[in-house]
Amino acid sequence: MDIITQGLLGAAAAQAVARPEHKEKIRVITLVGFLAGLLADADIFIRSVSDPLLTLEYHRQFSHSVFFIPFGGLIAAAGLWLLYFRKHLTFKQLFLFCTAAYATSGLLDACTSYGTQLLWPISDMRISWNLISVVDPLFSILIYIGIWQGWKKLRTRPAKISLLLACFYLSFGWFQQYRAMTFMEQVADQRGHSIEKHTVKPTMMNMVLWRSIYQADRQFHVDAVRVALDGTIKHHAGTSVDIFEEVVHLPGLDPESVLADDIQRFRRFSDGYIALAPDDQRMISDVRYSLLPNSLKPLWGIRINPDDPSQRVGFENSRNVTPELYKQFLAMVRD
Repeated sequence: MDIITQGLLGAAAAQAVARPEHKEKIRVITLVGFLAGLLADADIFIRSVSDPLLTLEYHRQFSHSVFFIPFGGLIAAAGLWLLYFRKHLTFKQLFLFCTAAYATSGLLDACTSYGTQLLWPISDMRISWNLISVVDPLFSILIYIGIWQGWKKLRTRPAKISLLLACFYLSFGWFQQYRAMTFMEQVADQRGHSIEKHTVKPTMMNMVLWRSIYQADRQFHVDAVRVALDGTIKHHAGTSVDIFEEVVHLPGLDPESVLADDIQRFRRFSDGYIALAPDDQRMISDVRYSLLPNSLKPLWGIRINPDDPSQRVGFENSRNVTPELYKQFLAMVRD
């Protein structure tokens, strides 16, 4: 999730595990939790100029694994001990608060749609529960209120309440997702499609408008679904695209080539949801993401050069949010 919310959740977790005798140090504990909650995302600095996909492979990998939590807590505690906080907390206390804060990172990120390797190294499967978008102000505010009350009143109960409310909020996301997915299964059935694979994910900063991507007949079908709080559901029909297949789109490609390997790496990262961009046949896009929930215009993808299979692919973002796109998105959220 966004870096601020990660820190806030870490701070709330640190406050929540504090004992009554720690209340005079609750503000120091809050800062410790906030900083420790950020540490897992330091993996974004693992990158290579010669291999653009390296950062995709390592972001939300070992640093977000549940098995790495004690080590992450230890690293955070050691760093904060050396920097300043040994003046206020013992190393044992620092380790407790840092570990509690660090533990929230992988679990929260798994609630989004990007994909988190929670079980690494046992499994490299990217877990994405698709319950909340990577930026959700309401969720962040719920956490912040509890932290602020704890900071102000030197109490741990507000943080515990805010964490409980956050769990209810994520549960509501699951319910909304279920409603959107059930509706789209009915739509697919009306279209005569047999769903082979299906993902429904929330759009940015809300739990009302959802993006549905399902696979049927060697195509991905993309739609938007507005699931209102009063129970009404509105369908914004989208479009379809052929699934990217090397034997179809790049016949003759050497499976041992660098290009073939990079495509496979991007396929794993994208959970198999890859297709050629509609207006750019040299870009393989991640179909899970687009600026509009019923559009195929890619948010990111890899640029390939079939003429030179020994060349690494490039990774490109396309986040040009025009006023017109913003208006279309808001209109879909509102109605």
